[in-house]
Amino acid sequence: MSNKKKIFILIILALIGCSISLFWGVNKSNIGYFLPRRAIKILAIAISSYCIGYSTVSFQTITNNRILTPSVIGLDSLYMFLQTVIVYFFGSKTLAMMSGYTNYFLSIGFMIFFSLILFIVLFLKENRNLYFLILAGMIIGNLFGGMSTFMQVILDPNEFLVLQGKMFASFSNINEELLFINILIIGVLFLITIKDYNKLDVLSLGKEHAINLGINYNYFVLKNLIVIAVLVSVSTALTGPITFLGILVASIARELMKTYKHTYRILCSVLIGIFALVIGQFLVEKVFNFNTTISTIINFIGGIYFIYLILKEAKK
Repeated sequence: MSNKKKIFILIILALIGCSISLFWGVNKSNIGYFLPRRAIKILAIAISSYCIGYSTVSFQTITNNRILTPSVIGLDSLYMFLQTVIVYFFGSKTLAMMSGYTNYFLSIGFMIFFSLILFIVLFLKENRNLYFLILAGMIIGNLFGGMSTFMQVILDPNEFLVLQGKMFASFSNINEELLFINILIIGVLFLITIKDYNKLDVLSLGKEHAINLGINYNYFVLKNLIVIAVLVSVSTALTGPITFLGILVASIARELMKTYKHTYRILCSVLIGIFALVIGQFLVEKVFNFNTTISTIINFIGGIYFIYLILKEAKK
């Protein structure tokens, strides 16, 4: 089966999943209430899928590693650290009051600033290896995670319950105004990166081959790392962290798309992400009655798949 046919099938599956999510239980009496809210949820899912799909596929190409995701840089841990600091020092009421623009821009600002410092100091300085940056990101991410856990342990249980809502991704209560800001940011980044797909195809051959074929390696990698950091930041600030979705969609896309072209790989990753999140959210709402979260479902499946990939790579 050709790649175009596979993409077409994935589009049909994504549309079917979105249709089920939109119109399940809708009738003439409640369509005005349910449809707009569900449409916003679907739009948020599509935004998150694009952010995670593009960032993971391009990050794996840059690092030339199939099991790494942008989460190793530590942005998810930094996000939770920021939310924990707000609750720990200022209380859960402050976090609730900052649930709109303030918390959104504060989270994005800190995550992007941290990424820039990490990239410029550890990647460009003395032309260090990219894996040095990844190692530093993992260490700093674990540091943020450890400090977050320490503060969470000594929090008042009622305060912790409020903070717990920030630990998992949620598409049930999306801020419409923030959604449109995300669309604007992602639209700008899409226009910036649309011409980079061919360069990512070249970069997949390796650093030396890419340089020999005319790619300005340091500039191109730094540019894409910044784009990845922004995409991960806006997605995490809008819906919350989904750790293993990236490796899940990127790995499945690589298995389905037997091609080096990132146009197909990224599109496939986004479509798989939309289908997975829509079906996962439907299960959370209709099957589990909100007794679990979509992050739990995705991370459970993704964690198992991640272990499988590690074992598979170890055998090679």
